[in-house]
Amino acid sequence: MQDFETLLKGSAKDHGHLCPGQVVGVRMAMLGCELIGLDDPQNLPQIKKIIVYVEIDRCATDAISYVTGVKLGRRSLKFVDNGIMAATFVNLETNRAFRILSTEESRELAIKYGPTTKDKHIQQLEAYKIMPLEELFMVEEVKVEIPIYEMPGPTRFKAVCQQCKVLVRDKKEVYKNGQILCRPCAFGTYHQAIEKSKKVV
Repeated sequence: MQDFETLLKGSAKDHGHLCPGQVVGVRMAMLGCELIGLDDPQNLPQIKKIIVYVEIDRCATDAISYVTGVKLGRRSLKFVDNGIMAATFVNLETNRAFRILSTEESRELAIKYGPTTKDKHIQQLEAYKIMPLEELFMVEEVKVEIPIYEMPGPTRFKAVCQQCKVLVRDKKEVYKNGQILCRPCAFGTYHQAIEKSKKVV
């Protein structure tokens, strides 16, 4: 694996800017990979051995994706919308998994490790680079049961919504009132149609 500064620079470029979340995400990903025994997760054969569950859609998630190579489209990046700065790193070959949580105390400790400045952004950014891992993170070894339909690879499971006739992949269908439904039909959508959908020719 590349060194911290190189990964941070690449991650910030990929993300669009350098921020404290990038520092936390890079260090979290490096630690997670070390704990599950992977030193080159972006490349074959290790790219096939890792899944990461992220629990927040913030800057750190982009950093974790950059360092580990996991991606939503590859089905190796899983988003669990908990709003918590945490990620779980899983080695699919050994089944070892570790959940790493960014501590709230680290924000307060930024005063101790960061430069003396009124700009908390800069203070946190610099502090998180050098803060000891045991103060920056809480680490817990965990067990993650990953169903076959959540694994990377070709689509193995398909169902057709009995209401709107849309094809639903990867066991994301819902059984409700004796029917197989897509989630929008079962629970409602995040969008509202302005006019009836048309096929684009």
